[in-house]
Amino acid sequence: MAPNSNVTVIICAYTLERWEALLAAVESVRDQTRPPEEIILVIDHNPALYARARAQWPELRVVENAGPRGVSGGRNTGVELAVGDLIAFLDDDAVAAPDWLANLIAPLADPRVLGTGGALDPRWTSGRPGWFPSEFQWVVGCSYRGLPESTAPVRNPIGGSFCMRRVVFEEVGAFGTDLGRVGTTPLGCEETDLSIRARRRWPQGEFIFEPGARVAHTVPSDRARWSYFRARCYAEGLSKAMLTDRLGSRDGLSAERAYVAWILPTGVLRGLIESALYREPARAARAAAIVAGLAFTTAGYIAGTVQLRLRRRGLVEWGTACGS
Repeated sequence: MAPNSNVTVIICAYTLERWEALLAAVESVRDQTRPPEEIILVIDHNPALYARARAQWPELRVVENAGPRGVSGGRNTGVELAVGDLIAFLDDDAVAAPDWLANLIAPLADPRVLGTGGALDPRWTSGRPGWFPSEFQWVVGCSYRGLPESTAPVRNPIGGSFCMRRVVFEEVGAFGTDLGRVGTTPLGCEETDLSIRARRRWPQGEFIFEPGARVAHTVPSDRARWSYFRARCYAEGLSKAMLTDRLGSRDGLSAERAYVAWILPTGVLRGLIESALYREPARAARAAAIVAGLAFTTAGYIAGTVQLRLRRRGLVEWGTACGS
């Protein structure tokens, strides 16, 4: 049974600028009603942060990322060292509720469940912008309108709060290091890639969204800006292009089809109707942001698809569209 399994929690960190947030994240894991058997803190190519973390938590396993720079390399380093048969992940700027881990692993009592994801509630440090639509909260790493409202199967969990069986990594491999955030470069889809590969290995397996496993995810002021919204949407399009190139559009875009066909149009319609009824410009602005967000993401997807085709012909190197 999953509640009696050994659990390792992995937290990856890369900058001293988020030190206070990292302190809160680690302490929230240590204060769980169902504490993990092990906490691994992976430092991403930052000697100063590594030294400070080692001094702060001599009782924890604090290690340096042995792989390429980025969250995927850090998570892979943690997985290789983990002792748990269940491996949970928490972002370094997220604070877990006391029952987060207990709720996160509960669905894994069912042997068909390969992994779980929890709900991430935004904690806006400078206040939520009036124009920011709930349908695009994935831009800031949080749960968004379109996810289930109760425990239910999903294609993949959100990266800031999820758990996988160790056997998933043993059987289908590690997180792809060409996907996922590197420092402040806002790429993603590494957990989507892993989840799709796992479902192909175990067609009867499931990933479960468990909204009872909640964390508060910090959204700093720079991520509440229009410029970040635009860049993150575009980067998501690039990431989806890489994902579908690797795994095909049937699986790579399966969840996105319903999101684009139903969630986004109803969000636009609701915003326009409410703007007319309540005469609040912010509601119309949210509708406009949904349209713009879809356009930015689509542009990134098209640019990434074209670039991948040109790369196969030896005409361009990947990264041009990312600005890296």
